[in-house]
Amino acid sequence: MSSPRRNDELSPRLRALADLMPGEMREGAGMHDYDGRVCDLSPAGVEAALARLGGDPLDDPHDEAHTAAFEEGLRVELGELELHRSNPLHHLGLLDVSGYDRPYAPEADRARAREAHLAQWPRAVDNALAAMDRVPAPVARSLIGAARGLADGLPQGIPEDLRETALAAHTRLIAHLEKAAVHGPASAALGADALARLMGAGEAAEVDLEDLAARADAERDRLRDRLAASVSRLAPGRGAMEAARELTRQYPDAEEVLDSARRWTELASAFTAERGLVPFDDGECLVDVSPPSQRWATAMMAWSGPWEADTPSFYYITPPDPSWGEEETGEWLEMFSHTTLPAISVHEVAPGHFSHSRALRRAPSPARRALQSMAFAEGWAHYAEEMCLEEGFGEYAAERLGDPSWTADHYEVGVWLEALIRVTRLSVAIGVHTGAMTVEEAAARFSEDTPLQGPAALSEAQRATFDPTYGRYTWGKLEILRLREEARTRWGDGFGTARFHAALLDLGSPPLGLIGTALERG
Repeated sequence: MSSPRRNDELSPRLRALADLMPGEMREGAGMHDYDGRVCDLSPAGVEAALARLGGDPLDDPHDEAHTAAFEEGLRVELGELELHRSNPLHHLGLLDVSGYDRPYAPEADRARAREAHLAQWPRAVDNALAAMDRVPAPVARSLIGAARGLADGLPQGIPEDLRETALAAHTRLIAHLEKAAVHGPASAALGADALARLMGAGEAAEVDLEDLAARADAERDRLRDRLAASVSRLAPGRGAMEAARELTRQYPDAEEVLDSARRWTELASAFTAERGLVPFDDGECLVDVSPPSQRWATAMMAWSGPWEADTPSFYYITPPDPSWGEEETGEWLEMFSHTTLPAISVHEVAPGHFSHSRALRRAPSPARRALQSMAFAEGWAHYAEEMCLEEGFGEYAAERLGDPSWTADHYEVGVWLEALIRVTRLSVAIGVHTGAMTVEEAAARFSEDTPLQGPAALSEAQRATFDPTYGRYTWGKLEILRLREEARTRWGDGFGTARFHAALLDLGSPPLGLIGTALERG
């Protein structure tokens, strides 16, 4: 096992950024000197922290642009738009102690860090209450469940006085959100200009929402056509979405979900390594049940960060709650269907998030290792799903499974269904925040264009109110695909998938507006 990097390699300029993002530094970058720490998101605290951003230019022009983009992103998000005053998600992230469940260090060390973090809850809640004076009612209603969940699953062994003090602070936070849910502003829309600034500033990009919405519509139409073609081979004469929804109702039993995910992890990892799709295919990725504190997600990757010792990463799967009835259990297991779980595993593991994490550990500068664009990270993993289809993963898996009931067409259908959900998020985010679409109309859009129905479609639509950039999956994918076509043209006979991926991942997880550096240096 390798030793963790020293955190003192961060320059004062990077340290000022990291201090405003302690959760991202702990869990994405693996900087555990941020264990037990929160930042001050009160109005005065944010003003002081933003004033500390900036400094001497970095030697490498790309790293300078990368760092400057993150600085500008925070100035827009917290300074210009003051989203810490209207979006509780910023404060909920500060309180989250679920990251200490992952075994990146001995249990005793993580327990001490968790207790130190819980001791910060009263101060963090005080700062949150000082800041959150303009939370829209629909945002409060959408997030109050997640806020309550912060207190669920706290492990045994926490000193009782610490638990009581932390939970008392948590109760004050919940009361504030309950009040906002009734009395807050009626609209959650940021407005077109604010959304464009929020999306583009941290990505070093100018965002034209009309153009992006048109690209999203064109992508939806392409995906519909591809879904219809794939379904026609599996269920001739049937409606594409109707037949696809029927396929998602074929899923493993609750006891078999982990084994199924492990099998798809093995296949995706072996395929990625054999085809040389990513520059690094080392490391250990374990498939396990999600810790209790993280069971709000169906599946997720918790990777070993660049500043950590090289401990195992975890592909977490959340099985249905044993207390659920048959119908609720079935609806949950549909998300792990034999049609969709293969694409989910490619996304989360290889050549998606886990493979990306292995490259992040080797990124050549502290800026590239620490400052991770989620639009790129999610765009990369989403791109990986269809790229593996192009490379023949469906046929590869079908041959090795030896199960006549599963074919390459099942993988294709899963890719198109997952992609339709992601592209609808992009369309809905733009619609909701420009005022062109209500949440109810957004839910209807999910019901029409994706397999999601009823409460699931409404939940996805409500997410747009508090996660306005959740179209990042499709946006990132489209930008990577556009760059790949440019690489084919520029490199000519020298183009290769492995070369393109290596050049791209050498940038770490770069702002989308800077990915062109891969062609200049690759």
